[in-house]
Amino acid sequence: MEIDVLTLFPEMVRVPLRQSIIGRALEEGKAILRVHDLRQWSTDKHRRVDDMPFGGGPGMVMTCEPFFRAVEELRHDRSRVVLMTPQGKPLTQARVREFSQADHLIVLCGHYEGVDHRVVEALVTDEISIGDYVLTNGGIAAVVLLDAVIRLRPGVLGDAESAVEESFSDPARLEAPCYTRPAEFRGLKVPDVLLSGHHGKVAAWRRAQGEARTRANRPDLLGAGESGWSALHE
Repeated sequence: MEIDVLTLFPEMVRVPLRQSIIGRALEEGKAILRVHDLRQWSTDKHRRVDDMPFGGGPGMVMTCEPFFRAVEELRHDRSRVVLMTPQGKPLTQARVREFSQADHLIVLCGHYEGVDHRVVEALVTDEISIGDYVLTNGGIAAVVLLDAVIRLRPGVLGDAESAVEESFSDPARLEAPCYTRPAEFRGLKVPDVLLSGHHGKVAAWRRAQGEARTRANRPDLLGAGESGWSALHE
C-alpha cells in the first residue's frame, strides 16, 4: 500500500505515525507513506494556498489549484482520494477495512474554513469525518485514519486475531472488558470465569459483557445486525 498525504503541516502527520507499531510497520515497508507540503504545488509567489470566500463570511478557504496540481501528479488508476472533513461520512471499522485493501490512498487535509468545493466535485472519491466535532487541522484527522488503516495491513499486528477480536469487528457489539495480572489489586478482583480455563464459559461471558457495554455506552449499535453492517457501508 502507498499513501500520499497533502497537508500544510507535514510534521503534524509524520511525527505521530513514526511511533510504536505503525512506525515499525512503515520502517519494514508494510506501507509506504509520503507526506507532502501542499504549498509546493502553489503557483503564487508567496506560496499562498487560501483566499477569501465568495459570498462573504469569516475565515479563509483553501484554493483548488494546488490540490488539482498535486493530485493530478500523484494519482494513478487505482488511487482513492480521501478528503478529511467534518462534512464527510463517518469513519467506521467497516470503512477502515475497505481502505486497508486499497493500493494507493491520497489523503487531503483541510484547514481554515474548508476546501474549495470544486476539489470535492472533481477529485475526491471519499469524504471522511472522524466525528461530529471540528479540529484546527485535517492532518490530525488523517493520522487517526491512517493509524486505523495501516494496523490492518498484513503482518502489522503481532497477532492476526487482534484485529478480529476487538470493538466494531462486530458492528453491533463493543469489545468485552479485559484483564491481566495480578488477579486481585486493591480489592478489585478479576472475574472468576476468566480464571476458570473453561473456554466456552469465557466466550459466553465475553459476549454478554460486550452486549452490556454496548447497551451502556453505545445503545445506537444494538440490534444493528446485517442492517447495521449495511448502514456502516452507506
